[in-house]
Amino acid sequence: MSFIRSARRRLYRGKRPGSAARLLNTVQALLAAHGIGPSRVVTLDVRGRKTGRIISMPVVVADYDGGRYLVSMFGENSTWVRNVRAAGGAAILRHRTRETVHLDEVPLGQRPPILQRYLEVAPGARPHIPVDRTAPLPEFERIAADYPVFRISAAAVSR
Repeated sequence: MSFIRSARRRLYRGKRPGSAARLLNTVQALLAAHGIGPSRVVTLDVRGRKTGRIISMPVVVADYDGGRYLVSMFGENSTWVRNVRAAGGAAILRHRTRETVHLDEVPLGQRPPILQRYLEVAPGARPHIPVDRTAPLPEFERIAADYPVFRISAAAVSR
């Protein structure tokens, strides 16, 4: 395991961000929201299920087969996943501009190729997902149930 890979794992012991990771995430979320950095790194804003406050975090958007997707590199217990589910999929993505979106959970059978694409475009997630990005699709099928995937779509306009 490389030094960088092991350092990234230490930032998220127990699949929870430590104080250094929280600070880095705050900085990266601010940069992404202002359009600084790669366009695939965005800030996800979602209402907290317990506090009701807007929670912001940096996420990587994976493009696959004409769609855009968010993947939880920490699996089912990721806070943003629980918040998105509690919010009924309502969220905002920011990268220089604000985009009101709806996040629809992808069925299990459709996740493997999206997970593979996610690992191609999100190097920071690689230490946390137990499959190499060059592994064949059956390896991603084996872990697909453990990693939620959400398709990004335009939010319906309410009248």
